[in-house]
Amino acid sequence: MAHRVYSAIVQAMKERRLSEPLTKNDFESTGAGFKPGTYNAFLHKHRKGNPGGVSDFFELVAPGEFRCLRPYLYGH
Repeated sequence: MAHRVYSAIVQAMKERRLSEPLTKNDFESTGAGFKPGTYNAFLHKHRKGNPGGVSDFFELVAPGEFRCLRPYLYGH
């Protein structure tokens, strides 16, 4: 699921439906159609230096605000 959610975020950014820094509410407002808990957890779970050691997709720049790490991953 992580790659689907990440792909949706990158696509929304490329289409300028999302801008940075982004929040969970910004992501949810794109109408991506994921379960509500996904929006709340995904950005934090995949932030650079996350304690779970999962893929780093974002950098936390302020409380609740994130930027995508560049270059984009997975062929984006």
